[in-house]
Amino acid sequence: MIQNILSIVVALGVLITFHEFGHYFVARRCGVKVLRFSVGFGKPIYRHIGKTGTEFTLAMIPLGGYVRMLDEREGNVSESLKSQTFNCKSVWQRIAIVAAGPIANFILAVVIYAIVALLGVQSVAPKVGQVDPQSPVSQTQIQPGDELVALAGESVSSWDDVNLVLADLIGKTGTIIVRYQSESGGSLHEEEIDLDRWLVGDEPNNLIRAFGLLPWQPTVLPVISQVVDDGAGFAAGFQPGDEILSINGQSVSSWQEVVASVQSSPNQTLSMAVQRKQNVVNLTLQPKYTERDGKAIGYAGLAVVPPKWDESLVRERHYGVFEALFYGVEQTHKMVSLTVSSIGKMLQGLISVDNLSGPITIAKVASASADSGVQSFLKFMAYLSVSLGVLNLLPIPMLDGGHLVFFGIEAIRRKPVSERVQALAYRIGASLLFALMAVAIFNDIARL
Repeated sequence: MIQNILSIVVALGVLITFHEFGHYFVARRCGVKVLRFSVGFGKPIYRHIGKTGTEFTLAMIPLGGYVRMLDEREGNVSESLKSQTFNCKSVWQRIAIVAAGPIANFILAVVIYAIVALLGVQSVAPKVGQVDPQSPVSQTQIQPGDELVALAGESVSSWDDVNLVLADLIGKTGTIIVRYQSESGGSLHEEEIDLDRWLVGDEPNNLIRAFGLLPWQPTVLPVISQVVDDGAGFAAGFQPGDEILSINGQSVSSWQEVVASVQSSPNQTLSMAVQRKQNVVNLTLQPKYTERDGKAIGYAGLAVVPPKWDESLVRERHYGVFEALFYGVEQTHKMVSLTVSSIGKMLQGLISVDNLSGPITIAKVASASADSGVQSFLKFMAYLSVSLGVLNLLPIPMLDGGHLVFFGIEAIRRKPVSERVQALAYRIGASLLFALMAVAIFNDIARL
């Protein structure tokens, strides 16, 4: 819980600060007096008055922020300060100030991805482990051991690349081309896959698996590395270093076989033969009962010795400064395109609203990415920054995009939209935002 909270506070704190700093920076360049720069909502826990009179505030609820500028529409302004009000600036200056927030998020994403590139980008080659016979990939001759090279016209060199392409294919109807290299080598193979409203209305947890592929993994030998105290394995007498030879008289050669037997046998007795140094020991294991996705499964509280990966499948590339910046721009562009495409598909009904996520899911993903290392956390922050930028540009009143729509209309008509129309639009926009937030939080709770 503490890690979840800290992860989300750090991630959102940085992203919100950059977003609001974009507004603040351009507002100051345009000569607008900024009254308050706040990160978070609610009761302030820290205040500082800057040299220009701006109040910098850190508030208790880190789920947003705002920059409050001097504006005649919000109260009386003395004659000496009217030239510094937001509303007196030209429409193009106001557009620049409002657009600066989302743009700052895109710039931050570029910088974070560039840092990731400088640290070195490590990926796993998209070598196929298994093919689901009831999936789109079953239309091809792809076999375990083959390696994907391109999918739907996009080159892929890792499972991350494959995942991004598949995310863009949700709702697709038509024919796509897959190119792959057979395990035996030789020339590249190219085949067609027909899709018909692929995954429309579904909420897949794993796009690669939904497409019909399981990534290749090395065989995990059933050798125990750790025994959890008070677990079923501890009670059965397992020790680190034990190698499981058989279960109920059936020989096993991989950890996957052990997991399958244990999970299918909650509260049942399993007889296991174990190689312990020079001796074979017979143990009796009774997996404990738990539920996952509404199904009863057994668990033993045993950890396995990690397998060794084929080094040829783990690829790492280091970038120079300029290459890293180009990588950052390229990755940010991909994430912007994917986010915009996903929103469009959701509006068309091709993607279920069940995919909307709120602060609880964001916190869980932030924590999981932090667990996976610095690079995973940085990539998560970059994608979240892109999402924040895109969402704020949506043409919904209350968001930056809604303000830009009004200013755009003003630039064309050469006069502002009436305050009555704006007030009505803001009320509608607020209702829509609260409804979306309610759906997202409901989805979060349902996932728990």
